[in-house]
This record gives sequence, structure tokens and C-alpha cells, in this order.
Amino acid sequence: MTNLSFDDALTRFEPTLGLEVHVELNTATKVFCACPTSFGSEPNTNVCPVCLGLPGSLPTLNEKAVESIIRIGLALNCQIAPWSRMARKNYFYPDMPKDFQISQYDEPICFDGYLDVLVPDQDGSTTVRIGIERVHLEEDTGKLTHAGGSTGRIHGADYSLVDYNRAGIPLVEIVTKVIDGTKHAAPLVAKAYVSALRDLVRNLGVSDVRMEEGSLRCDANLSLKPIGSETLGTRTETKNVNSLRSVERAVRSEMVRQAAVLDSGQKVRQETRHFQESDGSTSPGRSKEQAEEYRYFPEPDLLPIAPDAAWVAKLKSELPEAPAAKRERLQAAWGISDFEMISVINSGGIDLVEKTIAAGCDQAAARKWWMGELSRIANELDQELESLSISPKQVAEVESLIQSGTLNDKLARVVIAAVINGEGSPAEIVANQNLAVVSDDTALLAAIDVAITQSPDVVAKIKEGKLQAAGAVIGAVMKATKGQADAAKVRQLLFERLGVSE
Repeated sequence: MTNLSFDDALTRFEPTLGLEVHVELNTATKVFCACPTSFGSEPNTNVCPVCLGLPGSLPTLNEKAVESIIRIGLALNCQIAPWSRMARKNYFYPDMPKDFQISQYDEPICFDGYLDVLVPDQDGSTTVRIGIERVHLEEDTGKLTHAGGSTGRIHGADYSLVDYNRAGIPLVEIVTKVIDGTKHAAPLVAKAYVSALRDLVRNLGVSDVRMEEGSLRCDANLSLKPIGSETLGTRTETKNVNSLRSVERAVRSEMVRQAAVLDSGQKVRQETRHFQESDGSTSPGRSKEQAEEYRYFPEPDLLPIAPDAAWVAKLKSELPEAPAAKRERLQAAWGISDFEMISVINSGGIDLVEKTIAAGCDQAAARKWWMGELSRIANELDQELESLSISPKQVAEVESLIQSGTLNDKLARVVIAAVINGEGSPAEIVANQNLAVVSDDTALLAAIDVAITQSPDVVAKIKEGKLQAAGAVIGAVMKATKGQADAAKVRQLLFERLGVSE
């Protein structure tokens, strides 16, 4: 098989995308029974005859789940079906206790919508409208853990453990229409869409959309076709991608892989793929089924869903401010450029910045910390910003300590790292680790005198008017004080000591 770069792949082929995003709703109970939906419970404790599929058990539809999916559909500009119904999707897998999943097929609750997303480009950003094919309700599966083997997959494992706590949790699947014409931007479009969708769902309050916990998962469908062709290529589906960064990497990797397959004269196999976090590649899963292989038929144990039009209208009137409108409002209030706003959006930090400002922090400082140091830490830990163990209130407290002169930027970074490590609040860390800026002039002058004595040649240059040489002396003082001095204050005292004016 030939090796192609990403750019080489795009000289011959163009991508077609389709994204399926699964969102776990935050209802108190499961979608068809009264079992709790709490995350992190002991395995197989949140189960009952209904979600285990035992003979004689009957499902009862969770009204709150129906309300939540309708709110999602309305926020996505969808049509709400006056009549829809559940269907059985038949297949066998160990995480599916009934050997069928209660889902929807050709009669979804929500259909024909769209979501406008901002995609970064060389000119700042471009708005891309992503069509929404359908939004439907289904039940989640259990969770499998495969022990032994080298891949962590069921094939080759010594044995597998199954936890049915997740089985029956209400799941919303949001399916896009075919996304064409994105070319080189396809990976960025996929990432921007999932990011915008996550913000929208979180804004509705119907899910915590924590990708690292699996409450939002993306399946990325991709095919390539020769440039100018009207015939779609064979698609693959990369399953359960669980971070924004991984969505972009998975699409990019699969584009390059498929291009190499086609370039060598082979055919792309229609299959599911698994994304490998370690190197950004995808590996083969199972052959991809066609819809008819699932033998869908209407769920006989549940009545059709027929939401009252007045109720739907009420839900629409109660929707919160749309994320797009919120972005425009905040961008105007913060006075920042499109490029700067895109950076905030793509980092997933818009709510964090807003909450930090609400906690009393200056907007520029709030953006600086979340887009700078905290984004760096999140990347190192391979986490989303919102998953870091530091709150907007704590970030605002760190900035307050800087403004009061207690910390400088270097010390603030030490404090932030300590907060994330669970060592206490910013104030406690400063006190316990003696991290406050050295502000006593006597102590600073003592350190300056030592540095002057150790650097006579540098001092001579300063006295000759070569003020840039002062950096060496200031650096020595900062080292002596373990970074706890105010560099501007040290510079002022140094020049006063030497009788030099700027």
C-alpha cells in the first residue's frame, strides 16, 4: 500500500462526512424503567428485570427523556414529529442483555434540522451549516471490559466482564445529513460541529456531555471519492471517539488511510473502525451492517409518541439563549476579534471564561489563563479544559492574588498546578508553600547587593548606559528569591542602587 500525506490525499480525492453523536441524558432514572442513572456505581447494582431483559418485564417510557429530546430537536431547528414510535433493533452482542435495542428507525421524534458552526480558517472563521437528518431516542448498552490480549478488544481477550448499569440509560442519537465540500477542512469541520453540539446540549441542561465519561460519543462516518465524481465512495465508521481532539485526528487519519488504499488500486472495506489514541490511527472492527440486517420492527410493548402541539410550543418558548447568540453577545462585550473568539470556542472554554469573569476576574486575564496555561495543562494530561480539577472561582482567586501583589505570573502557575493536583485552595497553597512575592525592600536590596558583587562587569555596562545588561542581575535576584520577587520592583531598586535612571 502506498504512503500518502494528508495534502497528497486531497489532490486526488475529496471527503464526504457523516457524524453520529450519542448523548446520554441526565434523567434521574433510565428510559424504560425506574433504575437510577448515577455514574460510578458498583457494577450491576443499578439494574432490574426491565433493563436486564428478563422474561415478562415490560418497559415504560420516561416522559422526561421525551421532553429532553424534543428540546434538543428544537434547539437544532428540527421539525418535531406529531407522531412517532419506538422500534426494535435486533442484534447480538454481550453488552445487549435483551438481544435487541429499543431505538427508532424510520419514525424519529425530530427530523430535518441544522446547526451553524464556526470553522477556523486562514481569514479567521467561516460559518458552515451542518444539516441534521434526525434526532432519535434509544437506550444505551452495557459496558464491556476485556481482560487479557494485546488490543483491549473482545477478540483475543482471555475473558470479558460486563456491567449493565449503563444498559437502559436514555440516549439521544443526532445524525447529520451528508456533509460534502469540506475538502482540507473536513477534520476541522467535524471537530467544530461536535464542539458546537456539545455546547448546545450543555446549554440546555439535559446532559453533562462529558466526553471522558462517555456521556457524549461521536461516530465519524467517512468516505472518499475521486475529485469531480458524483458517486459516493465506500464509507467506514470510526466508533466512540471521545474527545474533540480525537475527532479531528480520527477524521484526518481515516482520510489518509482510505486514500492510500484507493491509490494502491484496492477497495475500501465497509466496516467499523476503532480510533487509537496512542498514534492517532484507526484499526479495523467488524463489518458494517446494513439497516435491513437489524430486522427493525415496531416495538410492540410501547405506545406511539404523540407530543401535544401546545406542549411543544411551550418548550420552544422556554429554550435558553442559543450558543451562537451568546457567542455574539460575549464577543461584543469582551471586545475581541473573530480569531480570538474562535480560539475560545475551539478550546471548549467559553463557559469557563464567562464564569471566571462572573467570579470577579478581568476578561482579558480570564481568557489568558484558560487559553494559555490551563489549555497547556489540559493538552499535557490529554483532557478537556472542563475536566481539569480547578474551578472558574479558583482561577479568579489566583488572578486576584496577582492583582494584590501576592503572586506574580510565575508563582501563579505554580499555584494553579497545585490546585489541579488537589493540594488546596489558592490561598491555602500560597500560605502552606510560602509562595508569596517577596515585597520587603530590605530583603530585595540584600539580594540585589549580592548580585551586584557577583557581576562587576555587568554592573559596569549598566553604569555606562547599557541598561539591557540589567537582565542578568535581575535574573540572578529572581533565582536567589526562587522566583518570588517582582521583576519590575527589582529593576527599580537596582537602578536606584546604581544611581542610574531609565
